[in-house]
Amino acid sequence: MESGIQFDKDSTAVLIMDYQNDIVGMLPEEKRSLLLGGAAEILDTARAAGLRVIYIAVRFREGYPEVSMRNKSFSGLKTGKRMLEGTLGAEIHTQVSPKRGEIVLSKRRVGAFSTTELETLLRAGNVTNLVLLGISTSGVILSTVRWAADMDYGLTVISDACADPDEEVHRVLMEKVFPRQVNVLTRREFVETLKSA
Repeated sequence: MESGIQFDKDSTAVLIMDYQNDIVGMLPEEKRSLLLGGAAEILDTARAAGLRVIYIAVRFREGYPEVSMRNKSFSGLKTGKRMLEGTLGAEIHTQVSPKRGEIVLSKRRVGAFSTTELETLLRAGNVTNLVLLGISTSGVILSTVRWAADMDYGLTVISDACADPDEEVHRVLMEKVFPRQVNVLTRREFVETLKSA
């Protein structure tokens, strides 16, 4: 089933966010396999359609100078020595790894815009529409949706290419919260829309 939404290759970018080894590894094996396979298909189809693909990854410098112990989310990463630049855990999972020439931005906070050059890159490239997939739904996806919606980007979230530790939170965001600001599509709907264009 096609979505009825169109994705112009000149003004649309796909953001794949936090698909890193440590983060993907927190998911149950079955969920991990489905998520990675679906994301790989989305990226392949988007590239074939001429859409830009941009990677966002949360990473910290040696010693974690960016992390305050007042930050409940990131102080645990600091004490556990996770998501450190240059470590295998902070790398993008090989099943969805970037192709030559694709941009990878490192962030120091939850959302894709905060602490990155994303806005500059999007404006320079005349990108006005974003397609989002990432882990977690209540983290990077929610933060990025709020920021991007406030800046008037057209937004699409791929529901089954996102995951959250809490399935009910994921459901509520996808079914009740996000539809007020974004188009929510399944992987299949997105892929079929691109292939039929």
